Amino acid sequence: MHLSHDPAAPAAERIEFSQFLAVDIRAGTIVDAQPFPEARKPALKLKIDFGAAIGIKQSSAQITRHYDCASLVGRQIAAVVNFPPRQVGPFISEVLTVGFPDSGGEVVLFSPDRPVPNGARLF
Repeated sequence: MHLSHDPAAPAAERIEFSQFLAVDIRAGTIVDAQPFPEARKPALKLKIDFGAAIGIKQSSAQITRHYDCASLVGRQIAAVVNFPPRQVGPFISEVLTVGFPDSGGEVVLFSPDRPVPNGARLF
């Protein structure tokens, strides 16, 4: 499956609603952000609090164009919490932080426009 960053690209193939429900996207609050100089592409290491049921998870995110560590702490974001952990250099990324590409293809984080409980599921 190829994901296009082109806003003019047609919609992806139709899927069943059950396939959408299989992807568990939750809101969480970034509690720590650190540089990740070992990454092949510029990235940050995030620790994200998803509430009591899921806990704090870590994520490698290629978001250095628009964000710095200090501006991220306390920010609510969305992430896929049910993908298998992925090795990124010496770091284990446990969740996939999600965003949209800007006009230059750089990631803009996906965030709720009002506070929601950590762990709230996207539907």
